[in-house]
Amino acid sequence: MTTTTPRLAAGRTGDEYTVVKAKHPGRWASALIIVLIAGLLLQSVLTNPNFGWDVVATYLSEASILRGILVTLELTVISMVIGTVLGVVFAVMRLSPNPVVQAAAFAYVNFFRGTPVLVQLLFWFNLAALYPVISLGIPGLHLDANQLITPLTAAILGLGLNQGAYMSEIVRAGILSVDNGQIEAAEALGITRMQTIRRIVLPQAMRVIIPPTGNETIGMLKSTSLVSVISVPELLYSSQVIYARTFETIPMLIVASLWYLLITSILTIGQYYLERRFARGNQRNLPPTPLQQLRRFFRTHDALSLKGPTLKGGPR
Repeated sequence: MTTTTPRLAAGRTGDEYTVVKAKHPGRWASALIIVLIAGLLLQSVLTNPNFGWDVVATYLSEASILRGILVTLELTVISMVIGTVLGVVFAVMRLSPNPVVQAAAFAYVNFFRGTPVLVQLLFWFNLAALYPVISLGIPGLHLDANQLITPLTAAILGLGLNQGAYMSEIVRAGILSVDNGQIEAAEALGITRMQTIRRIVLPQAMRVIIPPTGNETIGMLKSTSLVSVISVPELLYSSQVIYARTFETIPMLIVASLWYLLITSILTIGQYYLERRFARGNQRNLPPTPLQQLRRFFRTHDALSLKGPTLKGGPR
């Protein structure tokens, strides 16, 4: 009795298969339409003299604009550090079994999330009208509020405290995402609650905390523009000072917008790769990077290293 070996599929060499991707003309047509519309819009913007691109090029690297960028970055970093620390503290307080601690944390979060950040900035800036002298209840301590609460200090307090309320909810969501059985196991081993939070819960919660924290950082960068109302020389205020003198309002707003777009784009790229890093332990296959997606879009053939079934008398 003879055994016949099925003929190998066309295009197969050893264990390699070459699969030709299906044609999708609709994708190419939609991409072409989008590129065409984007090109027309870009041409309209670049050729419109009312935008004042020569003025934009002149002031894009102006010294006062660059100093404003440094102040903006400084406010963003300091406010996010304060907000993150307060967020962790108040998130743990919200999950405390002590009802008084829970109520205090809830009151803080509810107050700072329930009032606009612009109103909070104005209150901090005008704190001297309410408390000309700050003593904090300590005998012999008398601080002049006008000298203590500078515009920069008011900006940091307003942005940092407001951010702490939002970060508290983000951290609390991350903590609640961790399996409660691990907390119970830690308690059974005699580990204190604070050690459990610090060494077991928070490291695992970072996978949930990182994505919204990145969004909050980008949002904080843009929220720093609000401090221009209290005369903090950040990016938008620096632009306003220039166009108040030159009356080139639109070009100076474009200068500020271009710098905001550049910084937020850099932060977005950093956030993307940071999310990929923390997703390694949870996802077996990480999502492709934008460059990988672009290469896949233009690729015609996909090489699949597949091992076919063992054929009697034939190669594997």
